[in-house]
Amino acid sequence: MRHSTYLIIGLGNPGLEYKLNRHNIGYRVIDHLSREWGISVSHVRSKSIIGYDIFLENKIVLAKPQTFMNQSGEAVRALLRFYKTELNKVLIIFDDLDLPLGSLRFRPEGGSGGHKGMASIIEKLDSKSFPRMRLGIGRPRGNMDVAEFVLQDFNKHDEITLQPVMIRAEEAIRMFIQRGVYAAMSRFNTSAI
Repeated sequence: MRHSTYLIIGLGNPGLEYKLNRHNIGYRVIDHLSREWGISVSHVRSKSIIGYDIFLENKIVLAKPQTFMNQSGEAVRALLRFYKTELNKVLIIFDDLDLPLGSLRFRPEGGSGGHKGMASIIEKLDSKSFPRMRLGIGRPRGNMDVAEFVLQDFNKHDEITLQPVMIRAEEAIRMFIQRGVYAAMSRFNTSAI
């Protein structure tokens, strides 16, 4: 039996100092999937830390690009070249300022929405036609600089909100693999928890 290969890629910045930042929520989803699905994410390949196994009757590759956020496209392009995966079987997971904390949205394609990691991916792939899952982190209050906000750690209250988000994200990605992006959109594009 020939398995399809799915690339599940969470965006973030490498390095311990960024680990709990809002901008690294994509990495956190990959870490959660790694634990839940028993796929060790520990190999270095194509400018990323990856893990892979057969899961849900498909080959699943979990990846955390090791380029900085605004150069994510380099790692994503290298992964696509290595695995020769169709774009509809790639899922990019990233933070979104325009969604409230606790919300999750799938889209089958689209622009960057001002997200520098997504802009880099769109440029390097020369395409906007790939699925993505946006996770809300909310906007800064007052006059705080957006760049400063996304590089701050989630506070204790936010961390409590994130726990059920990780569970929903895992369920949503499972549906994406089994039934496609439109089924995942229909089921999971709802309001925040």
